Amino acid sequence: MSGKTRNSAPGAPVDLSFKCINLMADTLLEEPRMGLKPVKRCKDGKLLSQALRLNNNILTDLQGFGETMEKLLSDSSQLSWIDLSFNDLSTIDPVLTTYLQLSVLNLHGNSIRQLSEVDKLACLPNLKSLTLHGNPIETEKGYR
Repeated sequence: MSGKTRNSAPGAPVDLSFKCINLMADTLLEEPRMGLKPVKRCKDGKLLSQALRLNNNILTDLQGFGETMEKLLSDSSQLSWIDLSFNDLSTIDPVLTTYLQLSVLNLHGNSIRQLSEVDKLACLPNLKSLTLHGNPIETEKGYR
């Protein structure tokens, strides 16, 4: 379990909102915003957190998301909350389904049009909160 700290409490959310990020790899070039609690780091410099804010950026896809999370977080498999609201995502990337601890996923204010995109998330056993308002999908009958 090299570099992973199972017994440490997770730190504050990694806040990369409002950074004009348009490529996942660019998240590694940004310093997270300071919140009320500081973001904790492991000895190897990776961030100790189970929550990620990438809202209000200009992402059109999540290419490289998994690889980026591996480099950014001490244990990316424990990611339980991802905020991707207010980007320009038109699809739900299957990479999100690999985070089995995911319980909150914010996708409101994007460009998701098809209900079949949402179906991809059915395999997430812990997903309790999903936001999709402000997407074109709202016009599809019975989307809720």
